[in-house]
Amino acid sequence: MEKMFRIVEKYKIWFGISIIIIAIGLGTWLIKDLNYGIDFKGGTVVTIRIGKDFNVEDIRAIAAKYDPKASAREILEGKKVEISSKDFTDEQVSQLFNEIKAKYQLQDVAPYATKRIGPSVGKELRKKAITSSIVATLGILLYVSFRFELKSGIAAVIALLHDLLVMVTVYAVLQIPVNSSFIAAMLTILGYSINDTIVVFDRIRENRKLGKYKSFAVTADASITQTLARSINTVLTTLFTITAIYILGVSAIKDFALPLIVGIISGCYSSIFIASPIWVLLEKKGKIA
Repeated sequence: MEKMFRIVEKYKIWFGISIIIIAIGLGTWLIKDLNYGIDFKGGTVVTIRIGKDFNVEDIRAIAAKYDPKASAREILEGKKVEISSKDFTDEQVSQLFNEIKAKYQLQDVAPYATKRIGPSVGKELRKKAITSSIVATLGILLYVSFRFELKSGIAAVIALLHDLLVMVTVYAVLQIPVNSSFIAAMLTILGYSINDTIVVFDRIRENRKLGKYKSFAVTADASITQTLARSINTVLTTLFTITAIYILGVSAIKDFALPLIVGIISGCYSSIFIASPIWVLLEKKGKIA
């Protein structure tokens, strides 16, 4: 007898787990709001050419004196440091530069640049982030509907929305700065998740044509079981790489890698426990109607 995991019939458990996680994220978002970075909320970016080796953590410690939420990242080309803050005043920028100049014995003429990013720029970026997500989601809906059927396309889009909401939960709970890397992470998760979903859906379509199983729910369970090893192996090999980047990378890289780690796990989860059961439920509803 063929070994088969009963996934679809336990859909209430899988949906319940997702609802709890997303509810925590949305609740945190309403109470604390997201930690919008410079790109979205506006602020000041100070770039200083150090010209020698330096410890970026020391720079962060100095910047924290003027704004505890200030961030700093190393720019290897030219040995520069970029310091960002939503609340720096002109006087604080000058004091910050003087302190860094004294610590690293920089020349009085050591170059530094200050860039102000207005709220209107952040508003435009938010608009583009939303637009890009909608366009990507609609494109995926059309593609999956064309390749399979409309019900599977709807199931795939719901799974994608699930993954995005899980990622927003991570940003809200951990208060990770929401900046331009947020858009990159979001679109990366969309692409990764739909790829995993299509693998499962493709097997469901093949098994459905064979007519080997007595119901669509059993067909879905069999297809998930057959592709489970592939899904887990793909996720693990990807996670090994991104986890290494997270452990060894600087803070700016970690802020990008951590949501990716969660998003990839969520994408695998939604492909198995969310997308397929939703497709089965939509099929059942269609037959009843």
